[in-house]
Amino acid sequence: MQVGAPETGRQAAAAPFAIELKGISKAFGPVQANKDISIQVAKGSIHGIIGENGAGKSTLMSILYGFYKADSGEIWIDGKLTAIPDSQSAIRAGIGMVFQHFKLVQNFSVLENIILGVEEGALLAPSLGKARKVLADLAREYELDVNPDALIEDLSVGHQQRVEILKALYRQADILILDEPTGVLTPAEADHLFRILRGLKDQGKTIILITHKLREIMEITDTVSVMRRGQMIGSVKTAETSPEQLAELMVGRKVLLQVEKQPAQPGKTVLEVENLRLRDEHGVERLKGISLNIRAGEILSIAGVAGNGQSELLEVLGGIARAKGAVTGTIRLNGQPLDLAGGRADGQSRRAAGIAHVPEDRQVLGLIMDFAAWENVAFGYHHAPEFQKNALFMDNDAIRADCERKMATFDVRPPIPTLAAKNFSGGNQQKIVVAREIERNPDLLLVGQPTRGVDIGAIEFIHKQIVALRDAGKAVLLVSVELDEIMSLSDRIAVMFDGQIMGERDPRQTDERDLGLLMAGVTEGAA
Repeated sequence: MQVGAPETGRQAAAAPFAIELKGISKAFGPVQANKDISIQVAKGSIHGIIGENGAGKSTLMSILYGFYKADSGEIWIDGKLTAIPDSQSAIRAGIGMVFQHFKLVQNFSVLENIILGVEEGALLAPSLGKARKVLADLAREYELDVNPDALIEDLSVGHQQRVEILKALYRQADILILDEPTGVLTPAEADHLFRILRGLKDQGKTIILITHKLREIMEITDTVSVMRRGQMIGSVKTAETSPEQLAELMVGRKVLLQVEKQPAQPGKTVLEVENLRLRDEHGVERLKGISLNIRAGEILSIAGVAGNGQSELLEVLGGIARAKGAVTGTIRLNGQPLDLAGGRADGQSRRAAGIAHVPEDRQVLGLIMDFAAWENVAFGYHHAPEFQKNALFMDNDAIRADCERKMATFDVRPPIPTLAAKNFSGGNQQKIVVAREIERNPDLLLVGQPTRGVDIGAIEFIHKQIVALRDAGKAVLLVSVELDEIMSLSDRIAVMFDGQIMGERDPRQTDERDLGLLMAGVTEGAA
């Protein structure tokens, strides 16, 4: 495979590139996030940028969008040297960006979010009227249907993403940057997003796709650039490469794209759940009589479209949902019943019983973003004897040393325990949470979306850690929207729909179509 600029001289002569970055460098203190990066993006193309977490992808695009200012280098847009000191300058240059974590006001309507920052005058009515008409035209043209009067907090993640894309198009963006756009989408939502992106490309828009998912790169992009440790390794035409070659370029070594594991050797029953029901604070029943069991030495995965009770199940088992609603039913761990209400139904009691929990949303439930990595590594386990100096004080030196060890083991980048959690990439934030929970050697690991926003090398590592925990005789309950992940990791698969278990499958005797029907609520009898 030839690594280098894939565009031909004829293409370069025919038209200027939509984007050309020359010698971009950016450092954050001692951390060199980008080092002398140059890249060319052809007009009307879908250009992928891949690399491990911490490779500098998001930093580079944040420079292009004006969130950061490069220490050195040039930005050329449509053949013109362009200064982009802030995001307003990027918008004026025709650049829009959809961030991995959406920039939407949750209690505003779709229309209000669309015009936010580009209101025309003191009165909002004219701006809202104009936006409503433009929105209707954009929705028809690009399959971006969304209720303009809906509140953001009432929309699914997939529809919130459409709002972000509509925001960029409303601002007349010709260049659209998407940062890990499918990290929070179901497979069906991801497929719909790809149709939208192809439609945008057909209309002459230029799209930059930042992702770690090689399947998406191969499916949707025309060209792909690979970054590693802050440097540009090279660019290739997607049709002339393979997932294996890209993975090796990203990581610098050969990577296993399939989970290698021996057949499970299940032992005693660790978790028993019987007729578990949850009614939320609004009186809506979210869990409708869930019954399941997990044995030592096996992985039970829960498949389902997001919003069908999987999150609530993890929260009840992990002791998070106690204050959110009324819970009934029975949960037993190693034969002992767990409290569903009262003071012993919280996360601390669950951890003391032998349950570790990697929550689905690392930024809301897994980390305190303004706190340092070493502090986050101790959360929930700060009363452990090895972290105590005496009866009154924690041993901060011991906690920092433990954090350094975990960072080295899980390849957290940069390996700086004093760095705030918010300053790590999303994938490295996930590694911190996974390291904290897996290293406690729990009897039961609850893990939600373990590799959301995580690069291919880290996915391989996290999968190995989960399998190793299983092989050590521990029970694992895994929730993921990635069917590939569920199929390769699971020993058994349960499918949830509308707060109920629709069926259970052996991963060796099922396929995505079979699981998809159950995820849609279609049982064998109905089919």
